[in-house]
Amino acid sequence: MVTLILLFVFFSPRLISFNDRPVERNPHSSGVVVYPDGNGEFVYQVEGKAVQGGDDSTIRAGLLRIIEPISGSVSIKRYEAVTDGKGHVLTYRVWVQRE
Repeated sequence: MVTLILLFVFFSPRLISFNDRPVERNPHSSGVVVYPDGNGEFVYQVEGKAVQGGDDSTIRAGLLRIIEPISGSVSIKRYEAVTDGKGHVLTYRVWVQRE
């Protein structure tokens, strides 16, 4: 009986497809990091590739689309683009105010 159980345990995964593969998840799909600014407020750091470039209103709308599911209803006080040496936007630092 023990032999049959051991055979089942070791050979059944090769013969039977249990479809028990782990699900791939990306916990930081939008690349948002939140940290305090020292004045009792929070600064949201959003990856530059998550926001479509363009004019100011397009950038603000993209940042709100990413930040509001995390923090609720907010308005952007100001934002600052962090660039590399070539001028490409790496991240945006966003200061928000809760509504």
